[in-house]
Amino acid sequence: MLMQVGGEGDRPTFFEMVAAQQLPESLRAALMYSLGVIAQRRPIVHRVLDYSDEFFAFLMLILEAHNVRTADASFAEALYGLRRQPVEIVTDVTQKKSSLPSRAGLTRAQKSLSIFFLVGLPYIKAKLQGAYTAQRGSALQTALWGSSSAPVEEVVPHNNRSIFQRWKLNLVAVLTYSFPWIHATHEGLSFAYQLLYLLEATRFYSPALYLTGVYVRRASGQELLDGTKHIQERRNHDYERIRGPASLKAVQRGLLKSLYTFLDYAQTGLIAGVFLFKMMEWWYQSAEERVMAPTIYPPPPPPPPPKVAPNGIPLPESVRTCPLCLQRRTNPAMAAVSGYVFCYPCIYKYISQYKRCPVTLIPADIEHIRRLYKDA
Repeated sequence: MLMQVGGEGDRPTFFEMVAAQQLPESLRAALMYSLGVIAQRRPIVHRVLDYSDEFFAFLMLILEAHNVRTADASFAEALYGLRRQPVEIVTDVTQKKSSLPSRAGLTRAQKSLSIFFLVGLPYIKAKLQGAYTAQRGSALQTALWGSSSAPVEEVVPHNNRSIFQRWKLNLVAVLTYSFPWIHATHEGLSFAYQLLYLLEATRFYSPALYLTGVYVRRASGQELLDGTKHIQERRNHDYERIRGPASLKAVQRGLLKSLYTFLDYAQTGLIAGVFLFKMMEWWYQSAEERVMAPTIYPPPPPPPPPKVAPNGIPLPESVRTCPLCLQRRTNPAMAAVSGYVFCYPCIYKYISQYKRCPVTLIPADIEHIRRLYKDA
């Protein structure tokens, strides 16, 4: 038995698949960040953040189930104009074409598996990651401080626990211990499939697509039009199935219309809403920074240089000449009280003897000599 996956003309590029795979994580990060900012003004939103994994999984379950059911694609794939197609099963190796149609839709089992790999598996992975991080943090705290912030059921003696608590703790311990290996295996397989996809050795971008028995392809313009028509026919059929009194039918019809409207605009609405929120946050943050920023004044002009004293040593014509030895400066040094530059041996001997600047006669000491490592 051989699996064929169609032609190469409708094959998405590697970067399209990467963008489609990373869109849910990017959407999750932006949505959680937006809720975190809103929670600073509305503390009730913290309840949503406490169950962020469940909240996002429920949201994605609605979106993914709708898109897989109506468009044979995930939420991100439908946004990029991609579709999922079952692989063609060929029983004879010499047979070139399958008995299945080239644009066959997903079966019910493939749709269920797709939803599980799109929603269920990321949720399980997030919970395992959270449990592993919590256990590692508790173990580190115990090693450093001798105390742990473990839950109450973990502090209860083993003999006083119920069977359910023992089973739960043992299961969490096993999963937490094996999580690094599971995570490494999953990431390794994902990397291998992505590398093979990049080298055009397979059309399965991930092991989840291989296990589901589907691959991703570009949808044609006619398919997009047919998909819109099919969705409308399905909805009309749902409206016709409504039974009951007229008032109840009106309520049910209104609820269905509201649900379908939400699903229609969820793809672009979520992304546009998060983008608009980030843009407004940047705008107000920039305005706040401009208001709260301290006023920047121009630097004051430098003070006038000290004047040459009438009884002081006159300055030579060349700025590179030492006023004391009247030779080109070597190993330059400055008298900090006046700013004039001399040879270091000359100014050191003069200040050691006379305790003043030779040009301005301002009192100085050896501590006021500053060595210069670049003679201008």
